[in-house]
Amino acid sequence: MGLEPENDHGVHVEDIKLVMKGHFNHKSPLSEGNKRYNPNPTLDDKVHVLVFVVDAGKVSLMQEDVVKKMKDIRQAACDLEIPQVAILTKIDEACPKTKENIQDVYESKHLKEKVDMFSQQVGLPQSCIFLVKNYSSETYTNDYIDTMMLNTLGHIINYGEDFLNNLQQN
Repeated sequence: MGLEPENDHGVHVEDIKLVMKGHFNHKSPLSEGNKRYNPNPTLDDKVHVLVFVVDAGKVSLMQEDVVKKMKDIRQAACDLEIPQVAILTKIDEACPKTKENIQDVYESKHLKEKVDMFSQQVGLPQSCIFLVKNYSSETYTNDYIDTMMLNTLGHIINYGEDFLNNLQQN
């Protein structure tokens, strides 16, 4: 969910403005009694894939409470049979070898350790953790970077389609 063109979909601009002003209680989650709670969500309203996006350089620095929150969210997704993936970003900043040559990404022991660590911390299979390089200072696109991103997005779409197909079969 994000900023949608329709006023009755996605995050409301006024809500974002209130959050920026501090009118947000992080200790009070949305409850069934809240007027914004949707008691009868359609399939379109529900999550089809849970995607964690994490800075690869921060994996080893993740605080225990953040990891616990991720595990709690993962468990809720598992209970709902929602597929889950993670995207480790900024791989060039996390690995000097990859910064020199992005095509060395899958030969990097350092990035493999990051994937292993994240997998162990959160409990997500390694095959569901994808590596991508962010465009930051580049002035031109790079086919290899684009391929990594598109491959990752393709997997996410496939997981979502599989989820929807499984719902229709059941």
